[in-house]
Amino acid sequence: MYDKIQLPYSYDALEPYIDAETVNIHYNKHLQTYVNNLNKILEGYDDLVNKYTLKELLFNIEKVPKRIRQDVINQGGGVYNHNLYFSILSPNPTKCPTGKFLNEINKAFGSFDKLKKNLTEASIKQFGSGYGCLVKDKHGKLMIMKTPNQNCPLNEKLIPILMIDVWEHAYYLKYKNLRQNYVENIWNVIDWAKVEEYYNK
Repeated sequence: MYDKIQLPYSYDALEPYIDAETVNIHYNKHLQTYVNNLNKILEGYDDLVNKYTLKELLFNIEKVPKRIRQDVINQGGGVYNHNLYFSILSPNPTKCPTGKFLNEINKAFGSFDKLKKNLTEASIKQFGSGYGCLVKDKHGKLMIMKTPNQNCPLNEKLIPILMIDVWEHAYYLKYKNLRQNYVENIWNVIDWAKVEEYYNK
């Protein structure tokens, strides 16, 4: 069975940027629903569950039987994307990347500030629900992409290392229709040490 991560902070720890009620509902209701749905879909598919981590399952999505493949993309993506999103947020974040990771950012985007600007723009402009993502390819090259719904970059053989959730349930209680304000504020709680850890894996 697949599961959600243990939330590494209290519900109110990300305030004032993300409110306690949003974190609670987002984590315990929305994410838990994806977990429940995914495990129900995979009942009877022990060969997949026992062989693959969720990351491996989504990366090798072509090995999932066609009759459940889209459901696994939707629900499995919902679990993986949310787990990554919650894991890179912190009440005491490292505000800047370092070392090789920073060098790769500079190489790909020109500067750290340009990366933040471009990813902010991609997240705000994602039409409808989805994510703004920082991903790396198998060579470690960094790219920004937008993904609709719960599609995951892993399905395209790309490794997400930072995801900004722009589904309305991620921000609407506090920010209402002002997605831009939410995205601009989320940089205050993104932990670059965690993102760098994912890059180096």
